[in-house]
Amino acid sequence: MSSIDAMLAQAFELCEDGNYLEALELYDLALKQEPKNIRVIIDKAVTLQNIGRLKQAVRLYDKALKIDPGNLDALINKGSSLHTLGNFEDAVLCYDEVLKTDKKHAMALAYKGLSLGEMGDLSSALKHFKKALSIDADYDLAKVSKEMAQDLLNSLKEKSKTQ
Repeated sequence: MSSIDAMLAQAFELCEDGNYLEALELYDLALKQEPKNIRVIIDKAVTLQNIGRLKQAVRLYDKALKIDPGNLDALINKGSSLHTLGNFEDAVLCYDEVLKTDKKHAMALAYKGLSLGEMGDLSSALKHFKKALSIDADYDLAKVSKEMAQDLLNSLKEKSKTQ
């Protein structure tokens, strides 16, 4: 096992235990040795994302994408960070990039559905949740989100009938 792999394994354990700041120190050490190591960059970004430092995480995902423009992990996680920041349109663009490479990426479909739902496009959101579930029938996020979108659509239809 290389020293980078050992640092990543140790950082993972630290994150599992909730010691995110210590994990970030290990990622920084690893990046001093290998500044363009995609795994380290993405793992550090995910850790930053987990502690709410979303703008820093997005910058690191962008750094990873400069090195490897088609990296699906970086794209999905960047989209997730952008979604949390309320930048739903750019989040959708990230998920669309993933779906260009892998049309059956259940997570990208479900996450895109979440962003579309936040943008008010419930019918498109519902389609994406259904498609994600057709790929992975046990995907809880898609199940719950599909039910919520369906309930919202039904209530909007009922409301428009009574007006």
